[in-house]
Amino acid sequence: MTRSVMAGVTAVVVAGTALGAQQQGRPMSPEGSTQAQVLGKWSKGERPSFAFGRENYVGGRWIEITYGRPLQRGRDLFGSGPSYGKALNDVGTANLPPPPVWRAGANVSTRLKSDVTLVFGDRRVPAGEYSLFIDLTGPAAWTLIVSNWPAQPKFDPKDKTALWGSYGYTADRDVARIPMKVDTLPFGVEQLTWSFLDMTNDSGRIALMWGRTLASAAFKAVAP
Repeated sequence: MTRSVMAGVTAVVVAGTALGAQQQGRPMSPEGSTQAQVLGKWSKGERPSFAFGRENYVGGRWIEITYGRPLQRGRDLFGSGPSYGKALNDVGTANLPPPPVWRAGANVSTRLKSDVTLVFGDRRVPAGEYSLFIDLTGPAAWTLIVSNWPAQPKFDPKDKTALWGSYGYTADRDVARIPMKVDTLPFGVEQLTWSFLDMTNDSGRIALMWGRTLASAAFKAVAP
């Protein structure tokens, strides 16, 4: 084998090893976030903006959701009958039983941070930071839970003051329980995705998409 061929083979092996190590180092459920900005105004400043329309959006307030993003990877996500949604709840670990609600993400508890009060029908969620969970009662009966439970940055079963995912969840810290509208998508979403849909300057829908399911809750944004 000539030196040039050997060098080429060595380069391919090294590149393949590096790629394999990089792929192995990827998290199974990468971190994600989604944002919306509301209650601001578009205006022309003294100097034109590089944004579309050459205007600046001023006075806007932020709404953000941060969460882990698991992939479907061919799994039956929700199941059916009495077992509906059960597989999505955290599997019991460290002598903790499976919790009654879904973390609606992966790893660290899904978090909502809002600079504005969010009004869901007759339920108000004041500006602040919260954990989000979903109660999966049935295929058309999803309930969004906004909770005052803090989140653990790393799993600590001895910490009873904060949650990792939804381990240890109890309803006594619920701020609001909001019925969600559940629809079937005409396509499949591989990676769990939180998003803001149908946004106006003071309203929209908080939505979760995974597989062929879209669940959403409409809200109005009110300045605190």
